[in-house]
Amino acid sequence: MSPGINKLKILNDPVHGFIKIPFEFIYDLIEDPWFQRLRFIRQLGLTDLVYPGATHSRFIHSIGTLYLMDQALNTLISKGVDISEQEYEAALIAILCHDLGHGPFSHSLEFNFSGAVSHEMISQAIMGLLNEKYEGRLTMAMKMFSGKYERDFFNSLISSQVDMDRLDYLVRDSFYTGVIEGSVGSDRIISMLNAVDDKLVVEEKGVYSIEKFLIARRFMYWQVYMHKTVLAADQLLRRLIERARKLLNDGRNIKSAVSVDYFLKTGYDNKLQSDKDVNKFTEMFFRLDDNELVSSVRGWIDSGDRILSDLALSFIYRRLPAIELSESPVSSEKRDRIIETLSKKNDFRRGDIDSYVYTGCISNQTYAPAAPSVKILTREGSLRDLTELSGIVKHEALSKDTKRHFLCYPKDIRDMET
Repeated sequence: MSPGINKLKILNDPVHGFIKIPFEFIYDLIEDPWFQRLRFIRQLGLTDLVYPGATHSRFIHSIGTLYLMDQALNTLISKGVDISEQEYEAALIAILCHDLGHGPFSHSLEFNFSGAVSHEMISQAIMGLLNEKYEGRLTMAMKMFSGKYERDFFNSLISSQVDMDRLDYLVRDSFYTGVIEGSVGSDRIISMLNAVDDKLVVEEKGVYSIEKFLIARRFMYWQVYMHKTVLAADQLLRRLIERARKLLNDGRNIKSAVSVDYFLKTGYDNKLQSDKDVNKFTEMFFRLDDNELVSSVRGWIDSGDRILSDLALSFIYRRLPAIELSESPVSSEKRDRIIETLSKKNDFRRGDIDSYVYTGCISNQTYAPAAPSVKILTREGSLRDLTELSGIVKHEALSKDTKRHFLCYPKDIRDMET
């Protein structure tokens, strides 16, 4: 970076408006190649196949969380909460870096490339690399990110049932999908935040805003994030990856981007065993993004394997499988009848039935009673759980783990008798 450059930039975000970069070091992190990589990771994976405007990136989402964290910290300071400049900067760093570990198409392929290594674990590893690069400047931020900082409200602002991540992605995803029911009043909720004994609380007059936030979150999960067509696309992509991996394991020469090839061939458990493992993992992960994967998929069209080619063409040109959702598990008899029908068609797809007919289950819990609860600061100064003051949160629709079972199969047999 050349000397004298103005690092206190102002960014124009279509969701939050003008966002000021409050510290020069934050600007350095935004300019770092690890953070710039997020420009090439879509926030909503394959959701644009249903909502064409949903092409925004993890980069702009992370900038949005930075803005909201800045607002939240200023709110707490205005209410007498003592926050040092070092803590202030660390909280901004932690929320800015919270998504560094996302792979191609975000949640669509989580665990498909990195084994049992979650994106949070990868984010922590990347923050460790940046901490070495910047001589310990991320140490406190890493503590907050891992939920181990001694002043708990910092941990909660980064990850809790009402955190800056959720506040940004709901309003941002609502904006870019055009699903207005998912919009929430993030400014209102932030203005109601406070801290008591270093615990994050919401003032009682903010209860209705929290209720609306939870209802909007539930709506967005089933209308956007778990939309059945998006689910069908996710599952198609996963079967495509599995087919390519199988062929590689069988010794077939499947050409892919270097990073894609590495993760298709390499399996990881949740304990990267050595520094060498971690270094190779992060080196390849740095190169792995949406563009690398799509480029590989396009190449697989000419792979010479008819099934892989068919799946790749289906993904690139949105030839998605039929999908059925139900509240009860799909019966084995129904799945077997579909498999039998496909088998009778006497075509190449019989060579890998599992790439064309598959079942599974998705679930969502809007408010998790077992997780640390949202604490409400009453007008009298006492603390109570949100569930004590909100009848809506007690409702089964918000607190129950809602499950949907799915069955996917080729559309050309969708009219069969089931």
